[in-house]
Amino acid sequence: MAYRRVIAVGASEDRLERLIDERLKPGADKELIDKRIWDLFGEEWCVMFTDLSGFSRGVAKFGIIHFLQTIYESERLLVPVIEDHDGILLKSEGDSLLVIFRNVDKAIQSTRKMQQVLKEYNMDKPAEETILLCVGLGYGRMLRIGDQDVFGSEVNAASKLGEDMAEAWEVLITKAVKERAEKLEGLKFEPLDEIPPGTDAAYRVIFHK
Repeated sequence: MAYRRVIAVGASEDRLERLIDERLKPGADKELIDKRIWDLFGEEWCVMFTDLSGFSRGVAKFGIIHFLQTIYESERLLVPVIEDHDGILLKSEGDSLLVIFRNVDKAIQSTRKMQQVLKEYNMDKPAEETILLCVGLGYGRMLRIGDQDVFGSEVNAASKLGEDMAEAWEVLITKAVKERAEKLEGLKFEPLDEIPPGTDAAYRVIFHK
């Protein structure tokens, strides 16, 4: 199974690399090559970026072991929630996770459960060991390269929302996510003044008790 997975990812990367090489040639029909790339790799997903608030400051103050402990604990707690909501963890980099979901509903419900799990975990922990979650969500057509990475405007927007703009316990979403989440119960949306590149509007999700 693992062998087959490595082949699948490698084949995707190899095919994309060859198409980009063709695109770089003088006189290349870039429009046709772009269409081939989108036909091969274009898929609709809800993409999630998570981040841990105050993480860098904690590392500077408490050291590398604290850094590793926090990452280990956050993944131990959050990955089962992601899997329970049918998310696919593509990448873990430092204190950030890149996850994709087939639908917005499960992605949002996943964020709510993540918050619940971490708040319960934090209850008996000293301040320096608490885990404070930030989340950004985007939705739309993107290029998915195997089970390794995704690329697209909604990916860029979600990354900016989750990793740079969101504060502790905030779930920030793009306009495309809001349009698909408006019919879900128990949610309220507050517009953000700052709008990241890749979306026309951005919102903070408020979960009703």
